[in-house]
Amino acid sequence: MSIVSKGIEFITNKKYRQINLMNRGFYNGLSDEEYLKKRFELLFGYELDLSDPKTFNEKLQWLKLYDRDPVYTTLVDKHAAKGFISELLGPEYVVPEIGVWERAEDIDFDKLPERFVLKCTHNSGKGVIVCRDKKGLDRKKAVKELRAALDQDFYSTVREWPYKRVPHRIICEEYLHSSVSSNGEEELRDYKFFCFNGRVRVFKIDFDRFIEHRANYYDREGRLLRFGETVCPPNYDAELAIPEDLDEMIAIAEKTAGTHPFVRVDLYNVGGRILFSEFTLYPNSGFGRFEPEEWDGILGSWLELPERKVK
Repeated sequence: MSIVSKGIEFITNKKYRQINLMNRGFYNGLSDEEYLKKRFELLFGYELDLSDPKTFNEKLQWLKLYDRDPVYTTLVDKHAAKGFISELLGPEYVVPEIGVWERAEDIDFDKLPERFVLKCTHNSGKGVIVCRDKKGLDRKKAVKELRAALDQDFYSTVREWPYKRVPHRIICEEYLHSSVSSNGEEELRDYKFFCFNGRVRVFKIDFDRFIEHRANYYDREGRLLRFGETVCPPNYDAELAIPEDLDEMIAIAEKTAGTHPFVRVDLYNVGGRILFSEFTLYPNSGFGRFEPEEWDGILGSWLELPERKVK
């Protein structure tokens, strides 16, 4: 969309305008509850019911507001979570970390291996640098992107409170790849296990990240399920290999999820080497549409909410 088109859309489309203003911080003065209700209704077209939530997305908003276990800050911190997993499962399940920095300018690229991954510890998505060949890396551009990511206040636009206390840092991880995408490029597939009150009910596989990011859902036995999310649509024709050690991956996901109401445990499987990727407490921040929509209710029915911990 061109700048002119965006300007016209901003003037004529109230929903587009208000979402943009929210993303730019114009509504940061609202309480978490007021903010989430406003954003939810703008995106879904109906009012967020916090007194009797039923859908998965509604319940994720409820959890943001009323399930505030302090350990969640550790879980969402991409650096601290490695220590958590190392103690719980063992260091062999953690992707090796090459370095940690508070400023992008402090990264000494000459000391890094030829292939590596840089990411921030306090946000989601922004500021991820996947380097497959250091000779071709635009270092100035990478530093600029990382500096912008370090400045991001991830909490403010989606109100995921655990991120408020996560230190803003950059970590460097070992480069990994587990498969080849449909255009022949190396990729690292995510296996994302949805744990409802400690039990995996479904998992999804993310693939073709650098072409057109897709994700297919499966049940515990690895059977394809016919639903997906608009933010990362499925491709039912894609034949994705289910890991032979799926049962072990499920056991690991359930052990790390503990008894929390909902945790998505993201794992890698690199030639049978199972590695922890990250925890996700609120997939798509509780604003992801399902297709068909009935799956929002189905996943919601699996999530048993705890007692309110915040008034």
